[in-house]
Formats: sequence, structure tokens, C-alpha cells
Amino acid sequence: MNALTRIAVISDIHGNSTALHAVLADIRQRGVDRIYNLGDLAGKGPDGPEVIDICQEMCDVNIFGNWDELITRSDSGSASVQWHRQRLGAERLAWLRSLPLSADFRLSGRRIRLIHASAQGVWHRVFPNSDHETLMAMFENTELTGFDHPQPDVVGYGDIHHAFIMPFFIPKNKMLFNAGSVGNALDEPRATYAILEGVWDGEDWDAPFGISLVRLPYDIESVITRAQALNMPHADELAVELREAIYRGMQAKAQRPLNAD
Repeated sequence: MNALTRIAVISDIHGNSTALHAVLADIRQRGVDRIYNLGDLAGKGPDGPEVIDICQEMCDVNIFGNWDELITRSDSGSASVQWHRQRLGAERLAWLRSLPLSADFRLSGRRIRLIHASAQGVWHRVFPNSDHETLMAMFENTELTGFDHPQPDVVGYGDIHHAFIMPFFIPKNKMLFNAGSVGNALDEPRATYAILEGVWDGEDWDAPFGISLVRLPYDIESVITRAQALNMPHADELAVELREAIYRGMQAKAQRPLNAD
């Protein structure tokens, strides 16, 4: 039997180098052969430049995400985005702009597709409780994914910062998974990533194949301390997200008066 290849799928690091280092250390211990990064490297956290430099060196494939699109737009009026943008510098911004929108390969007979958010676009958000039509649209060929590939059997993505694995059996075997977030998880306060295992470029569907999720603790307080020391915009909101896995939009909603419009 052919040797199995292990592929780490990481996503949404969001400028958190401490979480990234924890994940990379775990990846090394597990004997992973390839690393695919599904985007959103910088923004929100304090370490965007370091994260980009590490991913350029360590990841076999880096994919373009919505924050990568936002942070490379010169017309963004957000002071927070501009703060992160200015720290990256021209070369890193140019590298981010060059990233592909998707990656396709075959593993144990299955055609795998990795994207950031959805086949419809980097800003099109899909949740595990989305309707069946929306979920099945993740397997379509679109302008983002390209029309010259066979449709995938397995689709992996990031974006929503909630990890899950969901099989589909109608109309045919499909599997959708989300790799969660390395640096800004919003389902539990740990660094999360996925591992695929199978025969690389293999055609035999009966060959071993697996998807698993890994969750790791890391030094959250050190990230918060760095963000505060840099006077990073929205450092307080980031602190709640990292400590409690509560999205900053929900934080703002919870703080509104009961009679607010």
C-alpha cells in the first residue's frame, strides 16, 4: 500500500504568531508532509508581519482570504485596517495580493478543494446551519474556483472561525469541513486546525482517508499584552475574543441598552 500523506490545513491566523508557533510545533510532532493555509494571515492581532514571513517560508500553499483582500486595498477608510496595513509594508502587501483563491488536489481517490470562505467569494459566509442549497453550492465550480477542474468531493474552508466536519450523502458522497481558526477561534479559546490523511494523488477511493480536527492551548495573555503595548486598535475587543471566544460584534450587541434602536 502507498504511504499516506498528512496535510495540515490552517486558516485565519489573524496576526497571532503565538498561536501559529503552537500549531507549527504540533504539526512537526505529527509528521505532517504539507501545510495549506486558507488565508486571513494578518489583521485583528498584533503580529501580522511575523505571521506573513513565517507562512511564506513554512506553508506549501497560501490562499487569499477576505481580510487579505481588505488589508491590501488602499481605499480602506478604517483606521484599524490602515494600522495593520502600514505595519506590513509594500512587499508583504504585494505578496498577499498574489495569492490564489483556491487549491485543488486528489487524495485517496477524492478530489479535494480548499478555499477561504466559499465558492461564491471571499466575503460570502457559509455556516454549518446554512440551508442545504447553500451548503451544496460549496461544491460548485465558479469563477473563483475556476471552471476547468472536476467538481470536488471534499471541500475545506475557514473564514467563520468555527471548526466542524460534515458529511453529505445526497445526491452523492460529499464532505464539507471547516478548519477553524489558528489565531482567533470563536467556538472555543484554542488554536484550531485540521489534518487530512490519504494517498497523495491516489486514484483508489478504497485507500485510507481521514479528516480530523486538532485544538491546542497557547499563551493567550502574551498576545493581549503585545497588542496593548502597541496601542493596537480594538485591542480590548480582541482580548475578549481570545479569552472567551465571543465575536466582537456580539460583544457590542451585548453592551447596547435594552431600549437602543
